[in-house]
Amino acid sequence: MWREVYGRNIANVDIETIDDTPFHASVTFQGLPGVGVVAGSRSPAHYHVTRQHLASARDGFGISVLMSGAGTTKQLGREIVGRPGSASIISGTDPSVNTMHSFGSFITIVLPRPAVSALVRDLDSTYASQLPAENRALRLLVRYVQTLHEDGPLEASLAKAAASHIVDLAALAIGANADAAHEAKQRGVAAARLQSIKAEIRQRLGSGDLSAATIALRHAVTPRYVHKLFERDGTTFSEYLLARRLERASQMLRDPAFAAHTISAIAFECGFSDISYFNRTFRRAYGATPSDIRAATFRIR
Repeated sequence: MWREVYGRNIANVDIETIDDTPFHASVTFQGLPGVGVVAGSRSPAHYHVTRQHLASARDGFGISVLMSGAGTTKQLGREIVGRPGSASIISGTDPSVNTMHSFGSFITIVLPRPAVSALVRDLDSTYASQLPAENRALRLLVRYVQTLHEDGPLEASLAKAAASHIVDLAALAIGANADAAHEAKQRGVAAARLQSIKAEIRQRLGSGDLSAATIALRHAVTPRYVHKLFERDGTTFSEYLLARRLERASQMLRDPAFAAHTISAIAFECGFSDISYFNRTFRRAYGATPSDIRAATFRIR
């Protein structure tokens, strides 16, 4: 079924299992204007893209990142041996074989060749080559597409901006020319850093020492740069942090799993150290007190 439904009707590849390992495959697609993101995991198998599969290929190419496991890519007479964090640049118009030799996970980013070739000199010469895991732009690109997956579908204007940022980061990872690199850094790198910082804030909401300074230290930038990123986004670091903490508290107050938690305990767990301040800001944001929200939720239930 995976060969027929996914291989032949969706991904347009032939799939050949390698050994008797129980077969596993899981894939999530995210479509953006001109850009596609495919993330998933799979057991050992060869994925063949033949001339026949390429008959209707669009003018694009891919950056395939090995997230875990052992894999190789063969194309244009070359073999790329992947290691976690590294990526293969894959032509969209030449046959290839991508092999997962052990169970592992991957992210593949399908990119428009005209848009990237406008930023990268002689893009075609980079096909069937490897981007090392140490490539900083590649790491930013991976983190950026991961946060997009977590955030779910985007409205049209945001999807267009995200696609543009992905193109910029991909060009920087491959090697944009000097003028294009400057422009790409202004757009793509800043957007990716902001997404990464926002993701970390959401993960560490309960941390009492969460501040622009501690975030800046973890991301190897200055506190002023962190503040500027949020200013360009139309808000401030403090406003974003407060909004996410109140949002988390609101979710917990409505969740039966936290029904036994006191309101103070929920406030502390969301990073608030002053209960009066929590109550005041919560009421300002939601037009009701935390007690009102909890009472109304469980009365309805």
